[in-house]
Amino acid sequence: MPQILPTRLTYAESFRCIGSACEDTCCQGWSVPVDQAAYEKFQQLPDGPLRSLIEASVIEASILSAPPGAVDEKAFKSASFAQIRMDSQNQCPLLTEERLCRIHASLGEGFLPRICATYPRVVHEIGGFEETALALSCPEAARLILLDPKLLAPVRLARNGLAAVRQARYAPAEAAVGGGLLSLLPWFRPIRQVVLALVADRAYPLWQRLFLLGVFCRRLDTIASGELPRSIPDFLADFEATVASRSLLTAMETLPRDCAAQLDVVLRLAGMLLHRSNVRPRFVECIQAFTAGIGNAPGATLESITAHYVQAHDRYFEPFLRRQPHILENYLANTILRCRFPFGREGAPQKAPLSMARECALLTAQFALVRGLLIGVAGFHGEAFSAAHAVHAVQAASKHFEHHPEFSRLAYELLVESRMDGARGLAILLRDAEPEAASGAVRPASPEMHAPGSRETGAASTNF
Repeated sequence: MPQILPTRLTYAESFRCIGSACEDTCCQGWSVPVDQAAYEKFQQLPDGPLRSLIEASVIEASILSAPPGAVDEKAFKSASFAQIRMDSQNQCPLLTEERLCRIHASLGEGFLPRICATYPRVVHEIGGFEETALALSCPEAARLILLDPKLLAPVRLARNGLAAVRQARYAPAEAAVGGGLLSLLPWFRPIRQVVLALVADRAYPLWQRLFLLGVFCRRLDTIASGELPRSIPDFLADFEATVASRSLLTAMETLPRDCAAQLDVVLRLAGMLLHRSNVRPRFVECIQAFTAGIGNAPGATLESITAHYVQAHDRYFEPFLRRQPHILENYLANTILRCRFPFGREGAPQKAPLSMARECALLTAQFALVRGLLIGVAGFHGEAFSAAHAVHAVQAASKHFEHHPEFSRLAYELLVESRMDGARGLAILLRDAEPEAASGAVRPASPEMHAPGSRETGAASTNF
């Protein structure tokens, strides 16, 4: 059996719902599935006002079918046996005037649909190991995660996450789990340890940590495919040694920088789904602040908004992040756990074989979008930009994007279309904005977030 590695993030255990004191509600703005077990409990309730309200509000969803290749059909039908019919305000009709759940108040947590009982917790089991993250669409969860300077303290204090790989021992049978990425599942915990240790390593700027993560994922893909005949423990140990040597710091400074191309993709990501989903007021506030903060108004050009973007980064966002570097680190750590990175979300539809490089590209896109929005919001608030503004922006964006079934697919298609899915393109998305990068052709920039056509950015490989 593999050795139990020492570091585990348990912050989700500290979450407590603040109920009607919350500035948002998790019972509005999306569909709420009702699992079969909860539905059957509802059928056993005695006659009365609550049962009548539940019967009027819960619709059996037997006509629903599982998306092709998404999840096990039996599991899908069990989890989505019925659905709550939202009211005219797209809000759960079972809420009281105090925005509390009538089912929970009258019957207790045991009668809640599974999604209502667990949200915002996101629990995964992979490689025989269970992890719990939190959905940042919940304001209290976003505060708990983003504002805790010690969230990654276990990773930093251990400092032996990668070293423990050398000591791990695996029985031969555990290594034979099938082909492709499945063959790497026995090493899930050491891989997870490497990923979190890299995110926590402040010897590198955060954008460089993410770029190295991309290199790491591409190497794992070649090992999984058999193209690179190496053992996982040896590869992880060598990667640790290379990272620890700091020899790549100078080399990564030569990676391409193009703030206009970076902002172009951020604009496209930010505008994604605006006409496909219910846009909540909090997200509208975030987008309005972002748009104003980068000077994106009628008549603006990509050159002019890039200059504002760089100015907002240099004057307000970068000084703020220097004081509170944990905010984006914690965002990444939670996203890594929530998405089972780099193995991909459980049940996600796959039209092609799983790829860790693809998962890293998606992580990069999410990071670039959140950081880009924060830069614009910082430009809007100026010196007054605060952690509260950052939490608001991340929570609003997360509720809009992270729960939408199309976001991952559309985001990756955008990266491919923009030629940003390779090492060079991802470097452009990740590099911090700097003044000398603000030049470029004068092109119109739409205030509706749809930036002009993407630049031609080659996907030249970068070797270390």
